[in-house]
Amino acid sequence: MLKKYTFHVIGTHCPACKILIEDILKEQSVVKNVRVNLKRETVEIETDSEKNPEELAQILTSKIKPNGYTLSIEKNIQEQKSNDVIWKAIPIGLAFLVLFFILQKSGILNLSIGGKTTPATSFIVGLIASVSSCLAIVGGLVLSLSAKISQDDAKENISDTKTYLLFHTGRLVSFALLGGLLGIIGNAIGINFTFAAILGIIASLVMITLGLNLTGVFSKNRIALPGGIFNFFRKIEHKTLTPLIIGFATFFLPCGFTQSMQVVAISSGSFISGMLIMLSFALGTLPVLLLLSFGSASFAHGKHAPLFFKSAGVIVLGLGLFALLAGLAGLGIINPLFNI
Repeated sequence: MLKKYTFHVIGTHCPACKILIEDILKEQSVVKNVRVNLKRETVEIETDSEKNPEELAQILTSKIKPNGYTLSIEKNIQEQKSNDVIWKAIPIGLAFLVLFFILQKSGILNLSIGGKTTPATSFIVGLIASVSSCLAIVGGLVLSLSAKISQDDAKENISDTKTYLLFHTGRLVSFALLGGLLGIIGNAIGINFTFAAILGIIASLVMITLGLNLTGVFSKNRIALPGGIFNFFRKIEHKTLTPLIIGFATFFLPCGFTQSMQVVAISSGSFISGMLIMLSFALGTLPVLLLLSFGSASFAHGKHAPLFFKSAGVIVLGLGLFALLAGLAGLGIINPLFNI
């Protein structure tokens, strides 16, 4: 007869964590069914083992601890540890922001509104997104594909390289083509500088919210796609062109950074500019997503993951505030921070 136990889990950050934990625990002979609840931070398992809950928690923790997760019978209070992490994350994030602002002031980078953002800036924003919201959302889809490949690979010879190549190709193509289309739309409807500034302010508020979320301010209301979407993609057969279609569709995911760059692409007013902005952004996210595809991005789910995400949150929050001030400057409400 199956017994049901509920354990508290420490270390989860996003739906990608749910996928990892469930896939690892499903491979254990003592686990018949497993379900991770991110909101409650619990893991529910069904087992026919005669071991007591404490022993099961210890055994299963040994399997998922290398990825930064721990199971326990009682809910552990992590507030003090979380506070310690954020104080370490703040100087790391501020150091990056100082470097970014120096490059902005020098004119090497140009994060602004009104279609003036350069492809180089878009690429750097993509790099930042790839270790924050993009990692949580698009990274979750990558892990979904990975889980599907691992599941079927035992049955037949499946090329994971082909699957990932199709996924990332679809993503790059969609960002280039649809970015260019946004530029055409912006030109057709005649977006002026004032309207672009308003769109920029809206996008900056999304980034600020995302930054607060990553730093833990909204830890009980994490911004992420519903877990059911990831489960849906895990059920899709990957041997056809499905990964290409999934990659293409990532253009429409609520990433925060993606929407910010889409606003910039619209305000650019041309196909070429819009295409280069969005393609450069997608290329910026590519390195981390490739590492995640081939199992090398353990930093995102290891013991240093809290520091990693909170540092990214500080950076996102800083850039969101900068974008907000740039939008206000565009409306003439405040003086511009830089001569851009």
